[in-house]
Amino acid sequence: SCSLVGSEMCIRDRSTEYSNRAIQAVLNGEIGFCKFLSANDTGKTGGHQAGIYIPKSSVKILFSEPGQKGENKDKWVKVKWQDDFVTDTRFIYYGKGTRNEYRITNFGRDFPFLSIEYTGALFVFVKTDEENYLGYMLNSDDDIEVFLSAFGLSPTETNCIIDIGGIQPEAHEQIAIQEFISNLDVDFPASEIMSAAARNIQNRVYDHTEYIQTNPDRKIIEWTNMEYTLFRALEYDRYGDIITRGFTSVDEFVNVANMVLNRRKSRAGKSLEHHLAAIFDGNELEYSAQAVTEGNKKPDFIFPSKEAYHNSRFSVDNLISLAAKTTCKDRWRQVLNEADRLKGRPKYLCTLQQGISGAQMDEMQAENVILVVPQPYIKTYPSDRQDRIWTLSRFVQYVKTIEGK
Repeated sequence: SCSLVGSEMCIRDRSTEYSNRAIQAVLNGEIGFCKFLSANDTGKTGGHQAGIYIPKSSVKILFSEPGQKGENKDKWVKVKWQDDFVTDTRFIYYGKGTRNEYRITNFGRDFPFLSIEYTGALFVFVKTDEENYLGYMLNSDDDIEVFLSAFGLSPTETNCIIDIGGIQPEAHEQIAIQEFISNLDVDFPASEIMSAAARNIQNRVYDHTEYIQTNPDRKIIEWTNMEYTLFRALEYDRYGDIITRGFTSVDEFVNVANMVLNRRKSRAGKSLEHHLAAIFDGNELEYSAQAVTEGNKKPDFIFPSKEAYHNSRFSVDNLISLAAKTTCKDRWRQVLNEADRLKGRPKYLCTLQQGISGAQMDEMQAENVILVVPQPYIKTYPSDRQDRIWTLSRFVQYVKTIEGK
């Protein structure tokens, strides 16, 4: 069972490792091509041709100029297969006599991929420069389906140059996530690194960085969702083998479960803080994060700064505190005493909580706590009290006004 780390990660099986590599290669290369290998390609038809046939419509994967009828032409290149081993391989155009075709030949002795079991495999070929290529043989249903889906291709639309403009954003997202995980040199990076990676991936894949200023409510949800996806992928990478293998005892299961759940809990609140800080930075707000006010009290954010807070001559009218709590149903009272100078003044609480009771909202209002909630989530609150809630956009604009921006 994969329930411990989230069933959505079960689909990210290691059987699709080569398809992800092939997708990345096509995106990074100059030209990509794919086709299903026929019996003729693998030399099992008994014909005298040797090598992989390339249609004339895809000649640019091999040569910059088409071959001329009546002449043979060839070119030698280096091909790295499955990111593993390299062959000196020949491209050839047969233009003499009755033949008029392009083939990839000369794979060396013991080349494993032109054997009968690879008939029907999806061959992906990528030009990285004039002399170097990458080759992948995708021979499992999972690998083939993942690759074709990434570029929006049906099986009948192969045997051609790949249009990378057709790649689906979800494929870009999965590739970026796997790239991040493969480059890690620790089991789990610090929370700020995970949050920054999630923002980077989301911004690259789905763009709209302008939402940081024009629609921060949407952006913080998108970043949070991306970090959730990234974290689940990392969990599956780290714990997938353990889950698949199963547990020898209840104690072993409980130990692993506790390790996973405790890490999730410790990261959830920090994640929201990191993304809020990125929103504030993107709007050029002045603030201090985790500033000590009195004793060991640490509001998540003080605007404009901890120095202003501790300056008795700085007007409290221009001081703002904001707490960040992923859920606030039971913990909202913790914000009441975080800043003594702001007693009697509104205290702002940003949350991703989707809905709390009207009675709790009345308690908050009595304690002068103003909820700051991403706009799409406000509809989950009691309809007759929704006007009390601030959107993140409204809060950002309020801080800008107070700070004179």
